Amino acid sequence: MTHEQALVKTLDFQLDIQSDNEGLLKDAALESRWAYNETIRLAKQGVDWDAIPDRVADDANLVKNTTQRVVAKALGAMENYYEYDDFGQPSHTKDGTYPLRANYEEGYNLSLTDDGDVAFRISAKPYKHVKGALDGDDAHLDILKTALESDEWKIGTAEALFHNGNPELHVNVTNTEQTVRDKQDSRTVVGVDVNEDNVALTALSEDGVEDTLVIDFPELKFERHRYFTMRKRVQNAGKDSIHDTLEGREERFVRDRLHKVSRHIVEWSRQFEKPCIVFEDLKEMRDSIDYGTRMNRRLHHLPFRALQYYTSYKASFEGIPTTWIDPYKTSQRCPMCGHAERANRNKKRFNCKDCDHQDHSDRGASVTITVKGIKKHQDWNVPALNSLPVVRKVRRQASGAVDAPTVTHDAVRGYQTDGIVGVSD
Repeated sequence: MTHEQALVKTLDFQLDIQSDNEGLLKDAALESRWAYNETIRLAKQGVDWDAIPDRVADDANLVKNTTQRVVAKALGAMENYYEYDDFGQPSHTKDGTYPLRANYEEGYNLSLTDDGDVAFRISAKPYKHVKGALDGDDAHLDILKTALESDEWKIGTAEALFHNGNPELHVNVTNTEQTVRDKQDSRTVVGVDVNEDNVALTALSEDGVEDTLVIDFPELKFERHRYFTMRKRVQNAGKDSIHDTLEGREERFVRDRLHKVSRHIVEWSRQFEKPCIVFEDLKEMRDSIDYGTRMNRRLHHLPFRALQYYTSYKASFEGIPTTWIDPYKTSQRCPMCGHAERANRNKKRFNCKDCDHQDHSDRGASVTITVKGIKKHQDWNVPALNSLPVVRKVRRQASGAVDAPTVTHDAVRGYQTDGIVGVSD
């Protein structure tokens, strides 16, 4: 049976707040923290949960709808505790600010301005509003503007919060006419290994490996280093205005390349039967990186998550589900025999000392990601991997995917460079 889910997106924005009420949102977020902690306190005392929302709302200096949303979230946390944890009472208390949750056109409003910006108004406290404009990723803004002008999208609840001290608004929107297939109904799993200068893809079905591909984009690493060098020079010269201009140019360059590569990934995945795209969950990766000053700078600023996000939302518009797996040892594990302790990885060369399998290291990692994705989400078995197809490579440049073989330094024999036909930028 095929299951489909409505296309739901969470859009993240920074808040450009009018100067006359900058402190109001933080005061409300602190009041929201009190409402959350008070809900937990009353629940622990044995107060009837049905009575808690009104009791907290009567004492909280917040809009009643917002208070009820905060209380519901706190009670949800307590419910999860009672269902899954048998070891002592958790504290559940929160420090600092806590998100304000609100319904659209009740606790917050959005509107398009004559200049094409999106204005917001958040009911932070009774009869007191926080106003300003939204700032954020172009893709998020485009979706939100479409939602404001079309019945195709429905704007739902939102959370106003502080992230690293900066005010943000996270808005949930639902596409009423578009669905995304449930990932468990997929017939092909596409593993995506994101690296500093390429992405490696492997499509695996019950019949075996359907295809593999490595998309090179070495100019991204080169340009990021070039911009870093230029910014360092102008910063040393005390020319901060030029520094900011260069930073903006680099951001636009990187974003443009990531959009092109993510579109390429989705187009390639579409050719397979009921695909599901699988990524490594790299949220905690930066916390464990320590390879020296220069390498740390390069890796900490790599746009891994941005490329994954761009691919994910483009895939959702094609009805293709995406999911994430634990990245533990995906780069060290041999895709053929599965051993992870006796592999030798040297740049783009992978050599398993147990079964003597040699491979392009990133392609091998994408196979492992695919296998993990199947084991986590599918009810069909991982097919036997007796052999892998020849590694095909394309190189993305400013003009898109090249249509002729490119000069590459191959790490293992059997490489093939390839052009991609029918991929538009």
